[in-house]
Amino acid sequence: MATTADIKNGLCIDLNGEPFQIIEFLHVKPGKGNAFVRTKLRNLNNGRILEHTFPSGAKIDVIRIEYRNFQFLYQDADGYHFMDMNDFNQITLPKEVINAPEFLMDGMECIVMYHADEDRPLACNLPSSVTMEVIYAEPAVKGNTATNATKIVKVESGAEVKVPLFIEQGERIIINPETGEYKGRAN
Repeated sequence: MATTADIKNGLCIDLNGEPFQIIEFLHVKPGKGNAFVRTKLRNLNNGRILEHTFPSGAKIDVIRIEYRNFQFLYQDADGYHFMDMNDFNQITLPKEVINAPEFLMDGMECIVMYHADEDRPLACNLPSSVTMEVIYAEPAVKGNTATNATKIVKVESGAEVKVPLFIEQGERIIINPETGEYKGRAN
């Protein structure tokens, strides 16, 4: 059993019988009254974000988490299908528990967060950067702007990304799937 002093980003806790992951937290010590911890939590069952305040020193139940390597296979009406890279077992996850489903590509390796005590998947995280080919980009007209301008292109997964004007169709770009932002050109 942990206390609010042990709270950190990424910690998984059991709150009201459901698993939550701490996204943000802030220790607050007002001038008058008791200290408290304000948190922003992600429900690992349905992906919803919840704000919750804990009184300072409150007990919290920490969930034991394991991370396993999986490979994305395909998507259908049932959900997103993944294969364990160690024992080749397959699992199906709903869209809500995947951090950026619009950037998933067949064969992509992902990390699936497992509840260690119940042996069930909780969430799926894509790599910190993905490389994709631009399949559609409107041509940029030189002299359109005086400052850094962007345009929206479509990548091979079907997602749309804001990129600088010089990116053209057929180029490979690096994307941060968590934010959906352009990071640079791929070699």
